[in-house]
Amino acid sequence: MTTIPRPSRRSLLAAGAVGTLALAGAALLPSTNAMAATGCAVTYTTNDWQGGFTANITIKNLGDPVNQWTLGFTFPNSGQRVTQGWSATFQQSGSAVTAKSLDYNGALATGASTTVGFNGTWTTANPAPTAFTLNGTTCTGSTTTPPSTPPPTTAPPPSTPPPTTPPPTTPPPTGTTPAAINGQLRVCGVNLCNQYGRPIQLRGMSTHGLQWFANCYNDASLDALANDWQADLLRISMYVQEQGYETNPTGFTNQVNNLVDKATARGMYALIDFHTLTPGDPTYNLERAKTFFAAVSARNAGKKNVIYEITNEPNGVSWTTIKNYAEQVIPVIRANHPDAVVLVGTRGWSSLGVSEGGNSDEIVNNPVRASNIMYTFHFYAASHKDNYRNEVQRAASRIPLFVTEFGTVTYTGDGAVDTASSNAWLDLLDRLKISYANWTYSDANEGSAAFRPGTCAGGQYAGTANLTTSGNYMRSRIRTPDNFPTS
Repeated sequence: MTTIPRPSRRSLLAAGAVGTLALAGAALLPSTNAMAATGCAVTYTTNDWQGGFTANITIKNLGDPVNQWTLGFTFPNSGQRVTQGWSATFQQSGSAVTAKSLDYNGALATGASTTVGFNGTWTTANPAPTAFTLNGTTCTGSTTTPPSTPPPTTAPPPSTPPPTTPPPTTPPPTGTTPAAINGQLRVCGVNLCNQYGRPIQLRGMSTHGLQWFANCYNDASLDALANDWQADLLRISMYVQEQGYETNPTGFTNQVNNLVDKATARGMYALIDFHTLTPGDPTYNLERAKTFFAAVSARNAGKKNVIYEITNEPNGVSWTTIKNYAEQVIPVIRANHPDAVVLVGTRGWSSLGVSEGGNSDEIVNNPVRASNIMYTFHFYAASHKDNYRNEVQRAASRIPLFVTEFGTVTYTGDGAVDTASSNAWLDLLDRLKISYANWTYSDANEGSAAFRPGTCAGGQYAGTANLTTSGNYMRSRIRTPDNFPTS
């Protein structure tokens, strides 16, 4: 087979290497350049559960251009509160709410739109606001969409579950695949939850680079992953550099969308991975990310099984830089696919900062200003052991985590399977209900590959005959029964 350059990320995640919501009283953005809007339209949509909701607000400037903006509205009920916002600085006084633009979305040309949002709570009911202002001008073109699930008008009976585990509002599943059972996922507290509001764990595999191993991702191999392996998840790893997306944006976007369709047809969740690695600063690819995610989120907006990973392994940059990147890319996805879960890479090759001498405190103290997001963690079992596991266990009680990539071998992607460390890792992830994708569902000539070299040319994927030691291990772990509660 053709020799493929070994992904350099393995030498970087080396063993042993060392937004918050602004409420009343916070500093306001200057209004020097904020001109009065002469016309505007607002669309307000919500997704409700018992005692809580997520709101998405699209603001369209119908008048003269503005350089900064302040959106104002009033909740109809006194029990409605903003708890966490994104893409704007939210303040609330009584029932009155203002949302002020950030530095990257303050300029709105005539006809331009931007989307912001927040998580909130309610007590007796959650009606939508009926009037909005933009820089003091009433938005006469405003439209509102009622909540997707009307809230109850009376107090819930004593047997109603607490708000952290809202009662089912969805009929029982009619299918047996992971996506059919769990439906649209969302983040609740530190967990990934299904359509019934119950914490779940997804288990699956990551592709290798699509530019090198496209022949490994055909109908036969994905049938084996869904049916023989009984996987819940396919991570679609699209490198940006290293002969990837930047060389043919349209071609790679189409390739990703095709694999999303294949995963969807088999009832798996599709995780779209914007596989940045070198350079480690995600802002280097900011405009590419906006273009790519605008395209794939619009194309897949009608699907409930799509998850977006906006940067793979940031490295050599501060958490603040990663956070700023995320707060510019997430609104692009939200504009098309507001309910989708978004995953944000962490410092030190997605090690929560551990591989660069840090820890998860920097994220806890300065979280990304967005809802329905999780933070990623990567490890290689033969290289990353107790100190990494201890940090994951510590972080998991404070922030939502998703292991979007891990190997059973060393950080190079090669070497022997470390069964003891792999067991310790997966037992921990199972106990904490942290979802994961293993590197890699490919026949690369390296220890982390699931298949022996040459398998993808031969086309026999089901069973164990063509599996490596790592492939056999992962197939056995993934094939164990899922626990997907529906009540």
